[in-house]
Amino acid sequence: MLSITPIDVTMDQAVNDGVFPGGVLLVDFKGETVHHAAYGCASLSPTQTPTTVSTLYDLASLTKPLATTLAVMLLVQDQHLILDRSICQYLPDLNDTGLGQATPRHLLSHSSGLPAWKPYYLECDDEGRSKPSQMNSLDNRQRIYDLIHREALIYPVGGGMVYSDLGFILLTELVESISGQSLAELCLSRMFIPISTADTFFITPTGPVCPTPQKVRVYAATEGDSWRGRVLSGEVHDENAYVLGGIAGHAGLFSTAGDVLTIVREYVAAVKEKGCILRADLARLCVTRQDYVSDSTRALGWDTPSRASSSGRHFSDRSFGHLGFTGTSIWVDPTIDLIVVLLTNRVHPSRDNNQIKEFRPRLHDLIYECCATL
Repeated sequence: MLSITPIDVTMDQAVNDGVFPGGVLLVDFKGETVHHAAYGCASLSPTQTPTTVSTLYDLASLTKPLATTLAVMLLVQDQHLILDRSICQYLPDLNDTGLGQATPRHLLSHSSGLPAWKPYYLECDDEGRSKPSQMNSLDNRQRIYDLIHREALIYPVGGGMVYSDLGFILLTELVESISGQSLAELCLSRMFIPISTADTFFITPTGPVCPTPQKVRVYAATEGDSWRGRVLSGEVHDENAYVLGGIAGHAGLFSTAGDVLTIVREYVAAVKEKGCILRADLARLCVTRQDYVSDSTRALGWDTPSRASSSGRHFSDRSFGHLGFTGTSIWVDPTIDLIVVLLTNRVHPSRDNNQIKEFRPRLHDLIYECCATL
């Protein structure tokens, strides 16, 4: 087992310094979990609740590689979708538009030309803002899809890279149109049930999309949201995902650190032709940097280390990972068989806390150095 003292000290200090109220850190090295511990509080208000290793976190953009990318690749595997075919061939509303010439590969690698983000939630039905049960998410979904269809591209398709939530919202429409299922239902039936991740799901206004929606679970709180007028817990933090009914390709997934590790292990196993749900060639595509856009670090759904990476100084060029706005992250270095899952709620009680940006690389350096001694 990993010597836990330096890591525990670093995590406890981060809580004391206000980097985040609490978190769960899981380190998997050479196929063995060598560190799995909880720190601080899952919520500070309205009541103080301690974090445990089974606390569920709003994964934010980890939804992109852990749900949406896998859903897209399963449709490719089923021969229902072609990565390099123009999306207008699947979504006819995009005929005669520049965006319609983008492919699923462009969307997955953030090279479609779409802007990073737009506050579409302000264009939607205001009724459900304070009463989720009254929100008309079906109307909101169509309205937001229509807005994305009409977005002006900020560069030609394939001519650059801008990390884009809008591209992954569009992938939601693509997946649901082709499969005839909601993204949540597809992920549940094709991924989460087969690999036994029972605490990984999307949450709609009526509850979790999972086999046990009535199970009592503890969620890490996120922001004291002035737009919704409440501290968020057990509902998606991202406003666009919220008005989409909690099911969106860019954000919306909730999980525990243990379940996140299980999904990441599936990617790692699939690359080695030992996966349960995904072919090896498709898994390799997901975790390999795409080279058709200069200066991009993006793979398909995943990222790879940049010059000043949140993975720190030691992770190899073959590494892959992703960050989530709420304070979550995954980094994997297959050269030494290392997986690091960090789930925090750094946006609780406010998103204005950005200390985690400096903390992440320091933590990953420490973990790498500790593993090197094993």
